[in-house]
Amino acid sequence: MMAAVLHGKESLTVEPVAVPEIGPDDVLVRVRAALTCGTDVKVFQRGYHARMIVPPALFGHELAGDIVAVGENVKGFAAGMRVVAANSAPCGKCFYCVREKENLCEDLLFNNGAYAQYIRIPARIVQKNLYEIPSHISYQDAALVEPLACVIRGLEECDMRGVGTVAVIGLGPIGLMFVRLAKVYGAKVIALGRRKTQLDRAARMGASELLCTADAVDHASLVKQMTGGRGVDVAIEAVGTPETWQLAARLVRRGGVVNFFGGCPNDSAVALDTNTLHYSEITCKASFHHTPAYIRKALDAVSRGDVLARDFVNSEEPLANLLEVMRHLMSHNGHLKTAIIP
Repeated sequence: MMAAVLHGKESLTVEPVAVPEIGPDDVLVRVRAALTCGTDVKVFQRGYHARMIVPPALFGHELAGDIVAVGENVKGFAAGMRVVAANSAPCGKCFYCVREKENLCEDLLFNNGAYAQYIRIPARIVQKNLYEIPSHISYQDAALVEPLACVIRGLEECDMRGVGTVAVIGLGPIGLMFVRLAKVYGAKVIALGRRKTQLDRAARMGASELLCTADAVDHASLVKQMTGGRGVDVAIEAVGTPETWQLAARLVRRGGVVNFFGGCPNDSAVALDTNTLHYSEITCKASFHHTPAYIRKALDAVSRGDVLARDFVNSEEPLANLLEVMRHLMSHNGHLKTAIIP
């Protein structure tokens, strides 16, 4: 089969490799759609991911496809079924899993290789994080489930009950998902992005106020003007720079919640106003990854039509063009997703 292999920093080839062999508890899936992701772009740029991928390695993790073979011990799945697989599964036994923090599992099993004609789904993911796709959902819609699960968890970590206003900084696919779901939750959304195209997309997702972060203005003051002088109930940072982390903390009202969702480069440090954090009782959170429960919630959200691929995927490319696609996505932040069709 043909598959994308990451060899190192900005070194990626699409080359022939053996079709994965499966064990008695594994499943083999023919990939019908694999979506690009900001994490994949970062991994391509850096040449590795300390927890998820060490080159040379198969690449990609957002996928949906058809089962072509199942191991002899597999129950509940059969050849011909349309499925979506998460890119990880927790052990269920460690310190964090028994405390319902499965995303922090000490033995979190990751699976890569979505940019390929076939992918092996290992036993633990088959048991915990493989799902049949409802008949009315397309492969590309289903492949959104993994990043969407992270976003749903990020919002629920902020406790959206009674939340009236949400600010989202960063309007790439993840930020746009936050805009869309915050609107679904009933919040008024203020979207902050660098480019007009991003702001226009945010408006289509339901944002009622738009601010261009490229403008040399005090964005925190503008947000407070839009919210009766108080600030928003929840601020979501979806860029991943120290500067935007600092801005997010300045956007919330007293008693508000900041979610530092975007991961900053290694060795980054952020200075926050301790007086404001303490006396205004600001809650600072960071959300990482997903759990099987949130993958199921994301599949339900896609099934309801809350989030659909047409809003986040703007092109299709064959597997052979993946290197060109990755280089294009590196050109600046905010590109939408590309569907790779092996």
